[in-house]
Amino acid sequence: MTGRLPMQFPSQDLPPRVRIHEVGPRDGLQNEKTVVPTEIKAEFIHRLADAGLSTVEATSFVRPDWVPQLADAEQLFPLLGDIAGVGLPVLVPNARGLERAVALGARRIAVFGSATETFAKRNLNRTIDESLAMFEPVVAKARADKIHVRGYLSMCFGDPWEGPVPVHQVVQVAKRLMDLGCDELSLGDTIGVATPGHVQSLLAELNEEGVPTSAIGVHFHDTYGQALSNTLAALQHGVTTVDASAGGLGGCPYAKSATGNLATEDLVWMLDGLGIETGVDLGRLTATSAWLAGHLGRPSPSRTVRALSHKES
Repeated sequence: MTGRLPMQFPSQDLPPRVRIHEVGPRDGLQNEKTVVPTEIKAEFIHRLADAGLSTVEATSFVRPDWVPQLADAEQLFPLLGDIAGVGLPVLVPNARGLERAVALGARRIAVFGSATETFAKRNLNRTIDESLAMFEPVVAKARADKIHVRGYLSMCFGDPWEGPVPVHQVVQVAKRLMDLGCDELSLGDTIGVATPGHVQSLLAELNEEGVPTSAIGVHFHDTYGQALSNTLAALQHGVTTVDASAGGLGGCPYAKSATGNLATEDLVWMLDGLGIETGVDLGRLTATSAWLAGHLGRPSPSRTVRALSHKES
């Protein structure tokens, strides 16, 4: 294994353990031009679980014409029933989506809001106020049924139509989303324009407004190569939940300037080097992403996958 894992240099000012919220099967595959067969998706999720990921976002219960790549949610979710001890959250846009998910036994859901009006209208065909009103009964019903609710907030650092997004604007919408009853908030850098100081400023202001760091996750895109730097800034603030996508899959189908998510392998390489526990086997994870890249007919964009796969060959 020499040369296959980074040397460890633990830091005292960082969390001892991080939970990786794997979004590849949902956020990653929804942005692929080709529709991946249901059986391959199921095997992908099983492989991710076998690699040690404790949370794997499985699919999205949206209208099939909105995201045709995930139109098989009803067929896919029952194929995951044998995965023990792994959270399998699903995205639901409205009450109908929640109904579909719960009927199949989903116990973790997510709603997807926006910090900007333009993206709210483009993504949900609603204003921010209207989207929050739509989420309110969804979150209330889920909480009544003891279902864990994650609130995604996109465009937290910049919007391709509106430009830079003021921190106070993001905080106001985030607070309203959490006040609905969400258990967790994921801050999305949808177009990848965040920088470390910006990240820490937003986290600090959220804390000032009563949103605890323990309830916050971060979701960075690597458009400008800042995803790992921004993740480290969040870790230094005390964040312990980081979203990432196996192989660096994904972007956002409604924001064309959004490139891939932070690659899970790149994240694990950094966290391993910092001595931070994740429970993830980097070798198995890399093999999984290389396997999926073969089915997609293109190489993985993850630098770590490419580097370790090259060593294998």
